[in-house]
Amino acid sequence: MIKGMHGMFYSSEPEKLRLFFKEVLELPATDIGEGWLIYDIKAADLGVHPSKSPGHPETQSGTADISFFCENLEESVEKLKAKGAIFKGPIEDHGYGFVTFISAPGNFWIQLYQPKYSK
Repeated sequence: MIKGMHGMFYSSEPEKLRLFFKEVLELPATDIGEGWLIYDIKAADLGVHPSKSPGHPETQSGTADISFFCENLEESVEKLKAKGAIFKGPIEDHGYGFVTFISAPGNFWIQLYQPKYSK
């Protein structure tokens, strides 16, 4: 029935964010016209978390979040820093995986993590 997932970022700087995804994160994309890029993400997973949980007491019900994951977070962070990417804080162990946040145009902090669970 369900074949995949389509996520969206609403940005005050859509052109810069599209370029960031394409050039810095190297996400493959298809231009569907007038510069609108659809990124081909090969793997995805989806989780459901309680709102206002102990680790995230400020999260409201009805909130959605998009994260990116990788196989080797330390290596990925170093490669992205070499391209000028900015990160918020050091890599942390969050139980489910190793986590950091990358700054993206349009005032985004996007979680980038290396999962500890098997896919």
